[in-house]
Amino acid sequence: MARKSLIHREKKRQKLEQKYHLIRGSSKKEINKVTLLSDKWKIHGKLQSPPRNSAPIRLHRRCFSTGKPRAYYRDFGLSGHILREMVHACLLPGATRSSW
Repeated sequence: MARKSLIHREKKRQKLEQKYHLIRGSSKKEINKVTLLSDKWKIHGKLQSPPRNSAPIRLHRRCFSTGKPRAYYRDFGLSGHILREMVHACLLPGATRSSW
């Protein structure tokens, strides 16, 4: 199980990303439209004004049940260990068992 503080930090980043999503998107579109370099620098400064944790690149996917960041399967939203346990318990339809 991941530490609670790391899970809450990740949730905070998700909220910040949703809050500043439109601001970042509009600034990036403006940079593509403008041709003068000085104008691009001004818009780039505006793009850097939101908090760093609001950047989507800082988000990290975590397991739904344990909160572990590693061995994450996007299709299921689970880490490899929990995924294997659920497949062996026949809780995931369509997934086949393997012994590794």
